[in-house]
Amino acid sequence: MSISVLQAVLLGILYWIGEANLPFVGLWTIQRPLVCGWIAGIILGDALTGAMVGASINLVYLGFISAGGSMPADMALAGTLGATYAITGGLDADTALALAVPIGILGTLVWYARMTLDSIFVHVGDRFVEKEQYNRIWISNVLLPQIMAAVICIIPCSLAAYFGAAYIQDFVEMLSGTPLKIFQIIGGLMPALGIAITLQYIFKGESRVFLFFGFVVAVYSGLGLLPLGVIALLIALIYVQLAYKHGNDKSSIAQDAELEEDF
Repeated sequence: MSISVLQAVLLGILYWIGEANLPFVGLWTIQRPLVCGWIAGIILGDALTGAMVGASINLVYLGFISAGGSMPADMALAGTLGATYAITGGLDADTALALAVPIGILGTLVWYARMTLDSIFVHVGDRFVEKEQYNRIWISNVLLPQIMAAVICIIPCSLAAYFGAAYIQDFVEMLSGTPLKIFQIIGGLMPALGIAITLQYIFKGESRVFLFFGFVVAVYSGLGLLPLGVIALLIALIYVQLAYKHGNDKSSIAQDAELEEDF
């Protein structure tokens, strides 16, 4: 399956939105491979395959953490191009996953290039402040960084989608047989790695109780995902409220003790 120039550009825009830090979208929603893979499937006319491949890729990044502006992998690029290549090349989810993970690692170059170039606009903002042109600070904070992000995101992703889709079928044919099975095995092991990394962060301290409780409820209650999600949300809210109240009680006791010492 080949894609048009318009579809390639739309895929590039999708990737840019996933990295753009726009309000209510970007890093918190569209960046997730499940979401951007599904949207990529809509663009290419196969939303179901896009969502399935995106969900498989998403398993690898369950324990994804971006601390201090670091980016260990580019989920948006992995989800967008992984779903694109799966649909255009007729790949199964495991093979597409084996291709998407190194693409995500390569995509970190875009993120670090963006963070480096964004430092230029800080000095532009400083000049606006020096001239007391406070109404123009949004240019250095929003407009210029987003224009730059659009250039370094849309162009590479669109080119990779357009030309990659043209050669992905030949690549699959070249790997037909044992090499392709190796790719499928590697892709099948990737979700297990993602789940293991996630459990490393969850299986600590008080979180252990909720981990086992969630498994027991999910297995023996017979409830669907939606009611299970609602129950989990309610339990999380109750836990946060109790922990907050407990923390306030401790602080008030400490304050009372300090006052008694003062007297």
